[in-house]
Amino acid sequence: MTRGAKVRETGAEARALDDGGGAHVMSWVIAIMLFLTLLAGAAGLATARAAGALDRQMAGRLTVQIVEGEAQRRDAAAAQVLAVLRTQSDVARATPVAQADLARMLQPWLGDDAEAAGLPVPALIDVDLTSDDSAAIARVRSAVTRASPAARVDAHATWLGPVGRLLDTAAWLAGAIILLMLAATTAVVMLAARAGLEAHRGTIEVIHMLGATDRQVARLFQRRIALDAGIGAVAGGVLAGGAILLIAGQVGALDSELLGGMRLGPVDMGALVALPFGFVLLAVVAARLAVLRQMRRML
Repeated sequence: MTRGAKVRETGAEARALDDGGGAHVMSWVIAIMLFLTLLAGAAGLATARAAGALDRQMAGRLTVQIVEGEAQRRDAAAAQVLAVLRTQSDVARATPVAQADLARMLQPWLGDDAEAAGLPVPALIDVDLTSDDSAAIARVRSAVTRASPAARVDAHATWLGPVGRLLDTAAWLAGAIILLMLAATTAVVMLAARAGLEAHRGTIEVIHMLGATDRQVARLFQRRIALDAGIGAVAGGVLAGGAILLIAGQVGALDSELLGGMRLGPVDMGALVALPFGFVLLAVVAARLAVLRQMRRML
């Protein structure tokens, strides 16, 4: 028979190229790589969700603070500022924060009754603008300052901006980790395929003499790699899914407005579910390329 002749691939040929110990190692490697990749992917997607939610919360939102030592002057100034805000075309909504709510927020630091103790408690007004344009913010700030010199305007983007940038950086870092894990998995699979070729060099030569082509031999190796990768993908996917659900439950129990934005949506879950299949496909393609390239050098 010639080398280019077509032969039927049999189970005996596949078993001849099988390596039980190597298969177990490859399955463990794929499981660990996929476990870490899924965790990084879930963290990156959740962080990106939180960053987007924070951006929406910051867009066009202001807090007006009126600081007066005497409660009557404070309340009068707050009422005057509120009236001015509601006449501004740039303001979509202006809502005063109830003093009871403010006292409850300050209770961990100032005690149960800060005003009774003579501590000045400011008046706060939440403002939603019609746009997040800097010119609109400047016009509102100017109007508020004219209404009361004791008023101070704080843009949410000013003090929450660093948090948003941190979340964006964390999301990009998670993406970089995923790419590194994919590259490392590809390298491991290719090294394993080349090692398998060297270990079964004699068997491959016999199969070639029986008429098998390079592609047929490569197909046997990629089937073996696909099985190993599939076993590892199932194990790694199940473990990662359990860890993600556990962490998601703990985050949800915190009842935090910022962390609440880290919930994964259907698209995110679909991307995570697709990752194990992508890992198996990547392992098969990497094994095939490595085997074909190495066989051209060997034979």
